[in-house]
This record gives sequence, C-alpha cells and structure tokens, in this order.
Amino acid sequence: MFSGWNWVARGLYLLLNICSIEVSGGLVQSCGHIIPESPVLALGSNFTALCILNESCLDFGNIYANQIIWKIKNRVVPKEQYREINRTVSSVTFNDTSSLGTPLTCNILADGQIEQNIYGITVTIGLPPEKPKNLSCTVHQVSKLTYPMTCTWNPGRHTFLDTRFRLKYRWPQEDFPDCIPKDVNNSCTITDVQFFVNLEVWVEAANALGKAESDPLVLDPIEIVKPLSPHNLSVNSGILPTVLKLSWENRISAAVMKLKFNIRYRIVGDTNWMQVPPEDTASPRTSFSVQGLRPYTEYVFSIRCMKEDGVGYWSDWSEEKTGVTTEDKPSKGPPIWRIIDASRSPASWTVHLMWKALEPFEANGVILQYEVTVRAKSSLFSPPEKYNVNTTNLTLKLPNGTYEVTVIARNRVGASPPSVLLIPASNSKAPVKNVRTLPKDGKLWVGWTAPNSYVLKYVIEWCLVSNSSDCIIEWQNEPGNVQGTYLKGDIKPFKCYLITVYSLYADGQGSGQSVKAYLQQDRPSKGPTVQTKKVGKAEAVLTWNHLTVDEQNGFIRSYTIFYKTIDGNETAVTVDPSKTEYTLSSLTSDTLYTVRMMAYTDEGGRSGPDFTFTTQKFGKGEIEAIVVPVCLAFLLIVLLGVLFCFNKRDLIKKHIWPVVPDPSKSNIAQWSPQVPAKHNFSSKDQMYPEGSFTDVSVVEIEADDKKSFSEQDLKPFDLLKKEKSTSEGHSSGIGGSSCMSSPRQSVSDSDEGETTQNTSSTVQYSTVVLNGYRDQTPVQVFSRSESTQPLLDSEERSEDHAGGCDSTTQRQQYFKQNGGQDENNTEGPCFERAKQITSANEGDLVGFAPLQISGQSSQPLGLGLEKNTQEAALPDILQTSTEGQTVRSEAVEGNPPSVDEMPKSYLPQTVRQGGYVPQ
Repeated sequence: MFSGWNWVARGLYLLLNICSIEVSGGLVQSCGHIIPESPVLALGSNFTALCILNESCLDFGNIYANQIIWKIKNRVVPKEQYREINRTVSSVTFNDTSSLGTPLTCNILADGQIEQNIYGITVTIGLPPEKPKNLSCTVHQVSKLTYPMTCTWNPGRHTFLDTRFRLKYRWPQEDFPDCIPKDVNNSCTITDVQFFVNLEVWVEAANALGKAESDPLVLDPIEIVKPLSPHNLSVNSGILPTVLKLSWENRISAAVMKLKFNIRYRIVGDTNWMQVPPEDTASPRTSFSVQGLRPYTEYVFSIRCMKEDGVGYWSDWSEEKTGVTTEDKPSKGPPIWRIIDASRSPASWTVHLMWKALEPFEANGVILQYEVTVRAKSSLFSPPEKYNVNTTNLTLKLPNGTYEVTVIARNRVGASPPSVLLIPASNSKAPVKNVRTLPKDGKLWVGWTAPNSYVLKYVIEWCLVSNSSDCIIEWQNEPGNVQGTYLKGDIKPFKCYLITVYSLYADGQGSGQSVKAYLQQDRPSKGPTVQTKKVGKAEAVLTWNHLTVDEQNGFIRSYTIFYKTIDGNETAVTVDPSKTEYTLSSLTSDTLYTVRMMAYTDEGGRSGPDFTFTTQKFGKGEIEAIVVPVCLAFLLIVLLGVLFCFNKRDLIKKHIWPVVPDPSKSNIAQWSPQVPAKHNFSSKDQMYPEGSFTDVSVVEIEADDKKSFSEQDLKPFDLLKKEKSTSEGHSSGIGGSSCMSSPRQSVSDSDEGETTQNTSSTVQYSTVVLNGYRDQTPVQVFSRSESTQPLLDSEERSEDHAGGCDSTTQRQQYFKQNGGQDENNTEGPCFERAKQITSANEGDLVGFAPLQISGQSSQPLGLGLEKNTQEAALPDILQTSTEGQTVRSEAVEGNPPSVDEMPKSYLPQTVRQGGYVPQ
C-alpha cells in the first residue's frame, strides 16, 4: 500500500520537472546537460561527450547515470562506447568523427520503462583552413592618374566551415587596413597604391578550427602595372606601294613609365596575323612605318604597349584600324589554257582560250583589260593577230597548225609579264603515266609519274561530272619539277570529278591522262530498280539501269541481287558493276518470286524497290510439244472421218435420211388381182414362185437395189402399171389418199360375221423387202397392213367374203402388223404374227413371211396360237434365203397385247425394235 503511493509521488515529481523545462533549439533540457556545448570538431578526430545529471533528479526521481542512453539522429550509440564516471556522469567516445552526426542526445530510462530525453547538442564537423598559395598582384591602369591594385590567391581546400580571408599589406613602418573580399574568397582590390615604394602583402585565412597565412609578397607597384593600350590609331598610305604609316597616342605619362610596343597586321579576310619585329618597336614612340606590304592590298592593324624594361604586363590590344596600299603593275601574267574543238571541220579548229583572273596580290591593282596575241608558228613572216578583251576567255577559229598564244594583263600602273601557251598541231610528246588520286586532310591530292623527257610545266584539268549540269572545266598550272599537288578549287564531297593531267614542253605537249575521283564517298542515294526482261519456267532474265553519277555518291564496287519466294529463304547473288543484265536460274516453275537489288560503294550499300514476278508453268517448247501433236492428231482424225463419210455417204444417208415412199405416187391403185394365189410353204420354190405377188397391195423398192434384180424378177411389178387405169377412178385409191387419213376398222378388228362383208372398206397390204437391211441377205416377207385405203371395185373378190379355211377354197389371209385378234373371236387363229427377224450377226429385221398351217380350220388365225401350233409353224419360217442367209422368226409367247396397246402403222414398215418406223 505504501509502496504504491511512493511510485505515484515520484511520477508527479517527474511530471512537474518536465512541465518546468526550458526549450532551446527544439531539444528538451531537464535534469541534466551535455558538455561540450555545440562543439566544432575536426573531421576524423576523436571526440568525447559527457552527460551530467542534476542532483535533484537523483534524490526524488531515482535516476542514475547507468540509466543514460546516447543517441545520434535517434540512432542508439552502442553501449561499448559508454563510460559511467559516477552516478551522475556518463560519457560517450567516438574515435572517428566522420561517422558522427547531429544532434547528439542524452536520454534516460526511468524505472526501466519510460525513455525520457535529458539533453541534446549540435555537432559541427569541418577542417581547418589551409595556407593560401600563389599570391600575385597587378596594378591595372584605369585612367591616367588612377592605379588600383588587385591581388589574387589560391584559397586551398574546402573546409566545410565558415572561413574568413583577409588581404593584409603594409609599408615597412606603416600598416594599412585589411582588404576584406566581397562575395569571393580568392581576390581583393586595393583602391590606391603608391609607386616607387616597396609594399609587403600577404593573406590570412581563419575559421573555428584555426587560422593560416600565406607567404608575404614584397614588391614595388610600378613593377606590376598593366597600362592602358594606345588609342587614336590611324593608318596612312605612303609613297611606295608596299608601305603604310601608323600613328597613335599613349595614355600613360612618360615621366611615370616609358613604354615599348608590339604592332600586328593582317590582310583583310585572312585570319593569320603578322607582326613587326619586336626589336623595331622596343623604344618609346607614337608612330611607325610598316614596310614589305603587297601593293593595292587592304590591311588591318592593332598595337599594344608595356614598361620599356619588360617588367610588368602587356596592355590589351588596341582597337583595329585598316589601310590600303597603293597600286603597282601586275607581278605575273594570268594562267592560260585552251579547249580545242576539231569535230566540226577537219581542216580547222575552234579554239576556246581561257585564263584565270590574277589574285589581288598578283594583280597589284584593278585589271583594266587583257591583251591577247596569236602567232602562227608555221608562218614566221605573217603578222600576229592581237585582241583586247575585258573578259577571261576568247574563242577563235584557226586553221590546223601550231600556234603561240600570249596574254598580258594591264592595270593603271602598267602591264604584267606575258603568259605564253603553245598550241601544237598534234600531241606527239610523251604523256604522264599512272595518274592517281588520294583524299587527304579534306583536300584531293593528284599524283602522276613524270615522263623521261624534261617537262616545262604540268596542267591539271578537272570538272564536276553531273547529269544535271555541264562539265565546267577548271585547271591549274604546276611546275615541271613536281609530280603531285592538291587541287586548288572548291572540291565537294560525294561528287565525281574527272581529272586530266597534261605535260607541257617547250616545243609541244603530251596527250592528257584522265582519272575519276571522289573527295569523300558515301552510300548510294538509292538502289537500282530491277525488272524482268524474260521469264521462263526455271529462269528469269533481270535487267536494270546504272545509277546516275549524282545518285552513286562513290564508285559502285558491286551489285547484289536478293530473291526469294513468299515462304522461302532469301538468296543473294553478286554481280559485276559493269553489267546491266543477269539471269537467275534453277527457279521453281509457276512460283511467285520477290527480287530486289543493292548497289555498294566503299562506304556501304543501299537497296532498291522490291519487284515481283511469277515463273511460267511450262518451259519453252513444252506447250508446242503438246499442242502440235494434238492438233495434228485431231486433223488426221477429222481427215479420216471425212474420207470415211465420203466413201460411206450412201449408207449414212440411208440411216440418217431414209427414203420414205410417197403414197400419192404409188401404182398400187392400178393393180387388182383376179384370184389370190394359194401358197404352199412346203418348199423354198413354192414360197416365192414367179408371179405370185397378186395379193400385194404396196411395193417398196429402193432405187439403188433395183439393179440387182433380173427382168424375170421385175415382171410382177409390171402388173401394177397395167391395173393403174382401172383403179384411178375409185376414191379409195392409194394415189389419191393421204397417209394421215383417218383410220378405218380393219379386218382384224371385226368379228367373224364381218369378214364376209364387202371388203371395199379395207385394203390389205403387204411389204415386199427386196434388199437386205444393212448389207444383209434380202428375204422376202409379207406382213398384213392396217392401211384404211379402200379397195377398188375390181379388187373385191367373192373369195374374200367366203368364211372358213377350207383347203380348196382357202384364201390367203394376212395378219395385221402389230395387231391382235378381237378377244370376242372364239374361232382358232389361222396365222401367227411374224416377229422381228434378225441377222445372226446384227439382229436386224429383213422381212415377214406368210404362215400356212395345214390341217387346221379355214377360219382366220389370230395371234393367240397354242405352243404346239407355234412349234409347228417355226420350222417352216426358218428358211435360208436365196443368198444363203438364215432367217429367224420368233413366235410371240404369252397373251398378245390388246389392240389399244399396240401402235398402229398405216404405211409399210420394218419390224425392227428401235428402228425407223414411218408413220
């Protein structure tokens, strides 16, 4: 209980102490302090700080030195650096202050739980000042009577502290106030000094860690004067064209200081200064005449001064002044050259004379005119021709020969020495050899190998090669003892120049030797544009144009062709730069290729645009090799087909356009048989006896086959002509009826009683085939017809009305083609329908044969024969024709089709299934 109240009392006491604290610099001061207070420490030195607790805190707060904690920027200092001196004092030691920061605080842990700041200090770390070095002073003349002195020095290293510098000076027995620098730490100016008295000068540097002084400097201020430069400088021309006179004023009294001078000069436009020899101006003066100058040349002059004995400093250079020397006659003749054009006429030349204007130092004045003299060497007695021109060129038309040309330049003072050019009739002298060029130091050097003969001089001729401008020739002369020189013109980089070197002799000249050169090369401005000249199956011929000179930017060393397919690798081919065509081989047929081309100089290459082409699917001659044989084969087949059709034209006509008989022209209407013949099928001879065609109503004969029959065979047909007169009067005659007349009821469609009626309503026809179908052996077959043409009165017979099938009165019955017996007829059939008869090889129908069955009733036979009756009739039908060909007849099996189902024909027809059936 008591112990708890004791801790409460202690806490209240500590709180009252905290409330009574004094704040200084943002740190809490309570119960103690640190010594030293805000120290300044040398960088890298040792440092020890002490934290001293107040006795009042010890007795009531129960706070002791062993509870102190040291911190640097809230970072706890290791306890190894602590030292407890007594119960109220604790120290901390730092062996190297370079790691020491600020602030440094002393803290205490009350009752082992609450950390409380006791005190803190700010630590400053720096370096002591070094000794100032290189002290020097100069007296600058400001005016004729004002001479301030400025001293400068080297302040040394940076101290990280506030360091103060002072310039101190004194006479041997008198001190002067210190000169304190403003805003700088390395110079200071003393406003006024006295000449001819020695003055001691030194510099003092001081900060919190110490002070340092420079070595003293003892001097007379007159020895360190920098005077003002002379002024009012003027330049005047003298009597001589090579002399200019200078005049000026000095701004320091001769009683104070005697001066010497330096004079410099240069030509206007030049950057190089020339100087008058110093010994010529080493004495006091106010004027000087400069000699050895160029006539009629503008010069710039400047002057400076210093103490005559050389002690002290040179003044600044004075302001510049210009002057011009007077004129003199030209010092040399103008360089002359020529261009000869002999293409217009072989007997005369067009000579273009040209010369260069003299340089100003050569002209020595203003050139008024040029005097040109042309003398023919071949005629020594002919007077020379003289020309006065104001330009630098002259064009003459001269006969072929050797000429001597002289050019003189004239100004106000006089004429230049003559320039002589010999124009020989031919360049027969030895030329130079091995002309070469070399870019060097931004200039183009030209070298050559001299000929063995003595050369008077060389002419180097060059011009800029360009597609956009003409080649303007420039030239220069070189002495005969040199074998190389730099071109003196304006040579541009990336441009091509044509350089020609001529060797000139006293009595002639050698032919020019040329070479192309670049001062500097670059990559081409563009790449070549490639195109295809010819594209094949496995190759392609590529063409391109050379780059123009302006686009090359250098010498083209090679071309490279790159080509590839859409999904393939790129292939490169190097081509000689002189070529403009190349053939790509081993290509894939019917494939799209992309090709581009690069041109290379010594500095690199540049690619041209892409170009695409597709190889052909077939090579050269492959299409012809396929098409020509096919066309020849086709023509051969067509020719053979035409020949075959021509030979078989009759057969083709029969199949395509068969002859259809015209019933209106039929002769059957004139024929009326008297008694129908009785047929006996027992033998071949009885089947077709001569004149047994009395019952035939329609005869169909092909005109081409008629010739194969004898007159005996054709006799039955003559009866048709005889009966024509008797049948023309009947309305039912074939000749007057139409094949498309309305059908009438046939005999086969009527019942048994109707067979006895007058047959004038029905005419029964048969077809007689006398020629085999498709070259088969002809067989004569008769077939009943359903023609509805009425018979003539003379064609009706009483035998036709008799019924039955008696052997003595039997009438030849004919069954209707493609017809059937009426299903109400209960009588037995008299005949069986003859079916299609075909050849053993082709199956074509050749005709119909009448069927006669003995021992049967005389009633007409239908088509519904029994099987045994058909078997009895077939052997009689299957007979051999006159040509020995077998004729086959097939009986109809099963029930015959009805009348409505069977197609009807009103004209004779061949019963060939799928064959032509006339309607």
